[in-house]
Amino acid sequence: MLLSACAPGTDDAAKAARTPPASPAAVPATTTPPASPTPPPVERIALPPGTLTELPGEGNLLAWTADDGSSADVIAKYTEFARTTGTRLTFFPNACYGGWAQNADALRPLVASGQIQLGNHTFDHVDLTTLDERGVVDQLQRNHDAMHDLFGVDMRPYYRPPYGFHDERTDAAAASIGYTCPVLWYGSLSDSGEITSEQLLEFARQWFLPQHIVIGHLNFPAVTEVFSELTALIAERGLRTVTLDDVFLR
Repeated sequence: MLLSACAPGTDDAAKAARTPPASPAAVPATTTPPASPTPPPVERIALPPGTLTELPGEGNLLAWTADDGSSADVIAKYTEFARTTGTRLTFFPNACYGGWAQNADALRPLVASGQIQLGNHTFDHVDLTTLDERGVVDQLQRNHDAMHDLFGVDMRPYYRPPYGFHDERTDAAAASIGYTCPVLWYGSLSDSGEITSEQLLEFARQWFLPQHIVIGHLNFPAVTEVFSELTALIAERGLRTVTLDDVFLR
């Protein structure tokens, strides 16, 4: 699968090896939310080796993930959305952004309960393939330590390489400190840079599909303006949001 960059100011729409189905019509925002703050009744499986791009098997699960965190306000609104709807999310933060500390009090209960899972996205969103082994380890370790200090959780083994750029060398360096599972995606909301809320909804209609890992970002407000529509879309398609820990055994 060809994956494009994941950073503010880039067009990161994932291009899958399989052709996605035609986009269905918009669904009303009045659909009853399907999400629950408790894990769905899924039999967890062993984490497969290699890079994770989608959830295995047949089912109705959706792994909605969100990266970065350059906007404290977007982090706050995502957190409140999760709290009020029960939507299960996986965040991949960069600790260089102050919004994580600013929202730590609101986030902690959701992180502690497992409704929001955290994965490692490096400290300040650097292309890991440009670094030597020590640099890769430093980026992941600094982010690990900062998130552990804020939330008391161990994000291993999941890490998302910025821009989706990684190779055998960077994976080996990450694995040396326990980050053995690179997590990419099979579909994107394409909101690492500024887009309109309607554009974001079109990407969601394209990619919110069974067993997909979909990437979004905590950078710009478009997503916060259509949370109700996104929740309705999930309900209309009979999907259940999950974190990675809901699906895989560590």
